[in-house]
Amino acid sequence: MAPLTEKRLRELLGNFTGKRIAVVGDLMIDRYYWGSVHRVSPEAPVPVVEVETESVRLGGAANVANNIQALGGSAFLVGLVGDDHPGSMFRDMLSDQGFDTGGVVTDAGRPTTIKTRVIAAGQHVVRIDYESKQECPGPLRRKLIDAVRSNIRSLDGIIIEDYNKGVVTRDVIHAVIASANEHGKPVTVDPKFNNFFEYKNVTVFKPNRREVEEAVGGKLKTIAEVERAGKSLLASLNARNVLLTRGEEGMSLFQSDGTVTHLPTTAGVVQDVSGAGDTVISTLTMALVAGGGIAESCVLANCAGGVVVGAVGIVPILPEQLLGAALRDMERRRNGN
Repeated sequence: MAPLTEKRLRELLGNFTGKRIAVVGDLMIDRYYWGSVHRVSPEAPVPVVEVETESVRLGGAANVANNIQALGGSAFLVGLVGDDHPGSMFRDMLSDQGFDTGGVVTDAGRPTTIKTRVIAAGQHVVRIDYESKQECPGPLRRKLIDAVRSNIRSLDGIIIEDYNKGVVTRDVIHAVIASANEHGKPVTVDPKFNNFFEYKNVTVFKPNRREVEEAVGGKLKTIAEVERAGKSLLASLNARNVLLTRGEEGMSLFQSDGTVTHLPTTAGVVQDVSGAGDTVISTLTMALVAGGGIAESCVLANCAGGVVVGAVGIVPILPEQLLGAALRDMERRRNGN
């Protein structure tokens, strides 16, 4: 892999501006309670968190969209919210932050997904999920598909972000990929177990190690096992690329021409891995549509993931953070580290 130069890095980041990416997937609200712990409850052996602040953020596929906007792109969200107060709040948050909500469909039969995290002294205490995993009804699936098809010509790329909440169904997957390929738009995928092998003929398939282990039914403990799994996925999905993220061990890229590249993690202190996968696929896709090669794009995605795990809570990557991380990574490579 040819080294990424500073000139090339700045060129790619400059090309991020205005790129329009559709994000198809499970939309969520991330609610945080931040506080401190000074005692144990007399009612049960659990900590008592004294709440000091609370915050509400875009989560799930909306966090992917948030990363795209933070990097200078324009995100077109395609997904479901409930006909409830959180759904209205979610739409208001999108409008306030300038998102295109034309692909957000209301499903009166499900609640808006909310993930509530309680954090004390920088540590997660508990997470509470309020959600439905029922499969999206047929008429609503058709609305999601139509939203992609009617906007396909104005898109630079598509991300499918699946959290197994019932929105990304087989027919949605197949229709979105077919439309992307028909119009020559790159499509990248962050999968989950339920429809793992439905994502055929995509530009990049990006599972993490645990998802691959669940799908293939075995542990990936050695590089040889990682490479066998990556090459097998590449062939069975007819993907142009498979990017297997491996946590503290970095990530491994498998290309259809047989090239295999292992990238070590760029993370320093890891505070919170929540949302890191969202940042990786957002940066990867932005780099691809900005004219980056797959290897260059993976280097930038790896650097972005290394940044966000250093913060507590789910936060987007900013261009200046990505630039700094990529420059530090280039320096380490030059020094042979």
